[in-house]
Amino acid sequence: MTLPAAIDSDLQRNAALSLYEYLVLAALSEAPDRMLQMSDLAYRANSSLSRLSHLISRLEKRGWVIKRPCENDRRASTVELTTAGDKKIRSAAPGHAQLVQDLVVEPLSPAQLQRLGEAAAAIVQAIDTARNRGPDG
Repeated sequence: MTLPAAIDSDLQRNAALSLYEYLVLAALSEAPDRMLQMSDLAYRANSSLSRLSHLISRLEKRGWVIKRPCENDRRASTVELTTAGDKKIRSAAPGHAQLVQDLVVEPLSPAQLQRLGEAAAAIVQAIDTARNRGPDG
């Protein structure tokens, strides 16, 4: 729990972004045409649609994203990263990458990094399995 808090604190101090905002902007920056449907974005940011909707409203006010109805499904919404949002995430990324390097990569040996990757993959697989099973098991 201390790692996400340290990353969040650093992002807020150096980029005026929360970790959650960074994750959403980064997901959009990596997406084709810099846009995603809200449901896909919520999944990538490990968020509920309700929480994401509130964040998207704040990011729209800053001029970093545009939310509009999805062209092929009017019940869904698409979020697009604006040029200003792309500039924001690109300015924050180097410092974020350096912090992750300093806090996660550098302290570990290559063998430890390998084991960490394997352990993280197993945890993600267990989470995905539990999600797919649903609340009733």
